[in-house]
Amino acid sequence: MARIAFILLTHKDPQGVIDQARRLTATGDYVSIHFDKRAPMAMFQQIKDALGDHPGVVFAPRRHKCGWGEWSLVAATLEALRAAEAAFPQATHFYMLSGDCMPIKSAEFARASLDAEDCDFIESLDFFDSDWIKTGLKEGRLIYRHWFNERNQKWLFYTWVNLQQRFGLSREVPRDLQVMIGSQWWCLRRQTVEAILDLIRERPEIVRFFRTTWIPDETFFQTLVAHLVPRKQIRTRTLTFLIFTDYGMPVVFYNDHYDLLLRQDYLFARKISPEALELRERLGALWQSAGLGFPIAAEGRRLFTFLTGRGRIGRRFAPRFWEADGSLGAERVVHMIVAKKWHVAKRLTAAIRQHTSVPAVDYVFNELDANLPEMGRVASSLSKRERHRRALVKLLFDQFGTDRLVFCVDPSALSLISDFERDRAETRVLFVESRFDDDYVRGHMGRIGLVGGNASADDVARLLPIMRSDLEHEADRLKEAGFAQLSIVSDAAPADRNATAIAAFLDLDRDAAEEIANTLHLFTD
Repeated sequence: MARIAFILLTHKDPQGVIDQARRLTATGDYVSIHFDKRAPMAMFQQIKDALGDHPGVVFAPRRHKCGWGEWSLVAATLEALRAAEAAFPQATHFYMLSGDCMPIKSAEFARASLDAEDCDFIESLDFFDSDWIKTGLKEGRLIYRHWFNERNQKWLFYTWVNLQQRFGLSREVPRDLQVMIGSQWWCLRRQTVEAILDLIRERPEIVRFFRTTWIPDETFFQTLVAHLVPRKQIRTRTLTFLIFTDYGMPVVFYNDHYDLLLRQDYLFARKISPEALELRERLGALWQSAGLGFPIAAEGRRLFTFLTGRGRIGRRFAPRFWEADGSLGAERVVHMIVAKKWHVAKRLTAAIRQHTSVPAVDYVFNELDANLPEMGRVASSLSKRERHRRALVKLLFDQFGTDRLVFCVDPSALSLISDFERDRAETRVLFVESRFDDDYVRGHMGRIGLVGGNASADDVARLLPIMRSDLEHEADRLKEAGFAQLSIVSDAAPADRNATAIAAFLDLDRDAAEEIANTLHLFTD
């Protein structure tokens, strides 16, 4: 009978990891844990203390700091996979999971399903001929070397790609490999895992190549399985149920999705909301149950597509705050301060709070602590705020009990600004135009990771004009975007002109606008 070693990649919620490992091993299966090195050491120690002597649990011997789209995710998987392969010789299958995954069938059903077919379950589609990649780089993921993260080092990422394109620094895919692509959530047989580990020991150039590809967790295992395993022994599908929205974000499941999940033709599901405690408890008990049958309807994706295609959240899916993020309302006014120099914008919001009754917060989409009122956990992460930007701002209007709100935005977020401009609410933009001297530009390059503290003076001097040009281009794009109500203040303009712009931006009388414009050290670096 099948025995499963679960490869568990986690980065938060240590008690949840402990509970998940105990639940999965209670039926005689195994767990190998990689806990992200970016997480606090105390969290990892909590897991080690609880599971360190558990005979069905091992830990990856080396922890990696994982980043989306980076090789670190594959490296973490390999660490946990090697540990499981060595520690659990009875394991017949190795199944990738995250901390957000939960079983939607019993262990008994899962083992019978794996015993029924001698095959590997992994999405493995031709990289070039399939339509897996909807937007962004395609061939460029492979033929260029990627050292920077597109999500948090966007300028560096695309500048480095452009330089490689300009100078013809492309490369070849390793010999005899047909690159494949698919979901990172797979279930592989023991002989397949052993063959993969043997192959990368014998051919280190394969790891060197994928180490600098972009989003290798969607290509590394998918390519090697297809290279090593006969096609008839591969089922090009995942056993983990997940749905993506049109925005590329995974759908989150809640307490009222229990019946829906059990009818899907999968063994696990992600993402289960950490707040869905009832759902987690029921699914955890389900895994350890016996003698249950599971009628399969497999309508999950079709139902989701139908309901969202109708432009609403269906009654079958109970509405939640973050899904109800439509228009802010025609009666409301959004005041956006757009500034590259965040300290200047924050001085403005502080002055607005001091001299007016208009609520003013700071960079709500960039900083967790942005002078927000108490909002519970609904605004607990920047990624959640960014995904549901209108819902967040609507909640702020409600929290402050006002129809006017000031918040700050970085000029690089032009699409975010444009999104609010298209809303039924009135949108006003106050752009803080700044001059960037060498000291500021040099500091900015350090803050975004372009140069380190030991960079040579010559290297910095060569990059200064490029970086300054990029900052000026951001400002030009904003001014040329055609916003209906755009006001500009500048460190080069006299205070009375800045006061006029502030008065128009906030509908203030002249005295209050001049108080704000004359804020002490407003533009000082």
